Amino acid sequence: MRGAAGAVVLSVAALGAAGCSDGDGTPSGAVSSAASAVKSAGEAVSSAAAEASKAAESAAAVAKDKLAGVKDGVDAKDEVSLGAVATDADGYTTVPVTARNTDDATKSFAVQVEFKDESGNLVDTVVVTVKDVAGKGTGQGTARSTHKLSGTVSAQTGSALRY
Repeated sequence: MRGAAGAVVLSVAALGAAGCSDGDGTPSGAVSSAASAVKSAGEAVSSAAAEASKAAESAAAVAKDKLAGVKDGVDAKDEVSLGAVATDADGYTTVPVTARNTDDATKSFAVQVEFKDESGNLVDTVVVTVKDVAGKGTGQGTARSTHKLSGTVSAQTGSALRY
């Protein structure tokens, strides 16, 4: 969303710089209009950023609740790895999750995956469950963002529980 708003700002600035003039042949009216449009676009970007931040906070709260519901979970962050971030056919960000079970018994994993933008800001977080991983075996899952993310997105393991 920020990319689209940035394009609006650049387009408005380019139009203002093109030398449109008010009726008396001076560009002052055009510059004033362009400045107003840039201000409006800036407000739209701020609003979009605030909405994205709220969505990320909401997703983080849901993830925290899901992890809190895991009974008898032990920290397994070191036993989880993430693959390459991709975008699926529906436009959602995905990342493969691999859980390595170091226990002898079959266990499941709850893995919190954090999606971050190019500046390192949290833009989404999800919990993926990798169920019934055989003792000393590995299991696979896929984390999928809760909404469509734009720009360069990275993923990291926030926390992981084996239970």
